[in-house]
Amino acid sequence: MTPALASALMPLMRCFDPEAAHNLALRALAAGLGGRDSSQDDPVLATTVFGRRFANPIGLAAGFDKDARAVLPLMRLGFGFVEAGTVTPRPQAGNPRPRLFRLEEDRAVINRFGFNNAGLDAYRARLRALPRPLPAVLGANIGVNKEGAEPERDYPLLYAALAPLADYVVINVSSPNTPGLRDLQAEGRLAAILQAMQPARAAMAKAPPLLVKIAPDLADDALPALVETCIAHGVAGLIVSNTTIARPESLRSPRRAEAGGLSGAPLFQRSTAVLRQVYRHAGGRLGLIGVGGVSSGAEALAKIKAGASLVQLYSAFAYAGPVLIPRIRQELAALLKQGGYTSVTDAVGADA
Repeated sequence: MTPALASALMPLMRCFDPEAAHNLALRALAAGLGGRDSSQDDPVLATTVFGRRFANPIGLAAGFDKDARAVLPLMRLGFGFVEAGTVTPRPQAGNPRPRLFRLEEDRAVINRFGFNNAGLDAYRARLRALPRPLPAVLGANIGVNKEGAEPERDYPLLYAALAPLADYVVINVSSPNTPGLRDLQAEGRLAAILQAMQPARAAMAKAPPLLVKIAPDLADDALPALVETCIAHGVAGLIVSNTTIARPESLRSPRRAEAGGLSGAPLFQRSTAVLRQVYRHAGGRLGLIGVGGVSSGAEALAKIKAGASLVQLYSAFAYAGPVLIPRIRQELAALLKQGGYTSVTDAVGADA
């Protein structure tokens, strides 16, 4: 099956319950039914971030493949990087169903999964089984269990377990679906977690870059302290941003009042505004990944010009399917050239 044919079947998938459709898509991808993108990346898209080379800056955000079941097939669709997870130390079922909702009128999704995943052991086994070298950069996104969590214990444990298998590791302290998790973004709590991770990182000859994923709902005046805390503790970058608990007045879907995190097109403006502020505060000291509402090359470039070195997708990919990835790459390459840029790096922060 080609990516175009797989994408042509996407309307059929919307006949299923959203979570059932998602699970079916993951199984199809794991079985190799998503196809493979054979096009070559334009050299203008190549970039080096966190000491890692990316053939293109378009990545898949965490949450799509929580258990790392389809990492290699996803990479073969043309992503420059794939981030698997969020994984927690122990398996957990997550919140009761239904917990995933399509807002088709808004090109958006609301989820309240609650870190449902099979746990660290299963996740690590799948990463270990991947053939190396991989065709794209691999990120591992880590979180804590709903019950019995000790963040200062759990995040270092997860990092140490996955560091030998991932190109970078992301601390998720911003999902709205685990009670109290977003409190970990506060300066003192985050500093304690990052300090607790220092021994594990120092013990490694080649510790992978550590990133922190933040919420778009943080107050603007909280961003400078968060940025400085991350820099002080050797964090390589921030992912801006996770889903939002806000509900813009522009939402039209009858599902708009569902509890959970909103992603997709309505998140674009706010997540990009936060990205721009973080870029200004960081002053080149952090690498940034922009995520939230990207569905075109123009929107990817807007993230890059706001300060992102890399860009991630989720909801748009869920709606459009595999054909979206080569299209965004082609659009972005053309727009970079039209703007007189010789590389992605040249455009980073141009509008910030």
